[in-house]
Amino acid sequence: MTDNFQYPIFEHWYKTTDWILDKCDKMPKQTRFTVSSRIAALTIENLELLTEAIYSKAKIPLLQKVNMNLEKLRIFFRLSKDRQYMSLAQYEYGIQELNQTGRMCGGWLKECKE
Repeated sequence: MTDNFQYPIFEHWYKTTDWILDKCDKMPKQTRFTVSSRIAALTIENLELLTEAIYSKAKIPLLQKVNMNLEKLRIFFRLSKDRQYMSLAQYEYGIQELNQTGRMCGGWLKECKE
């Protein structure tokens, strides 16, 4: 049995997920069925994909999907900043966390390909 919290990327994304979901909850109500719901869905999907990657032998496609979701989240974060659903400081922090997760995912992908 593997403990997900032994994986630094999982631990990092878990904390990031908590932060992102908190921001989604505080977005204007009119975004609940559009931007904030897509951000929340992609964020939770990444948590699921990372869990699957920990337990799967076929990690590469899962990690590639994580990277694609991170790109989508970057776009939604930018849109949220531009539409003032989040502050510039929140945007910068969120992007920093997305980028850190991307670096960790890229390192894991590189390790899997070797």
